[in-house]
Amino acid sequence: MKYLIKDTTPEERQLIVEKALAISLSGAKAPSQEVLDLVYQYIDGLKELEEVQKLVIEKYKKSEEQ
Repeated sequence: MKYLIKDTTPEERQLIVEKALAISLSGAKAPSQEVLDLVYQYIDGLKELEEVQKLVIEKYKKSEEQ
């Protein structure tokens, strides 16, 4: 499956996100609003999924260091 913004519609990106969130929620806490805001930027075509992933990882690494 293709995940790049140029290869997907907003509806397809929404489905990708819904599936990923369903999988992640099966064994973890719900994502923070900050993470959800980043995810919506992917759905809206503002940030690529890879960039969102990097930002989320950085966020959690910083919170672990504190």
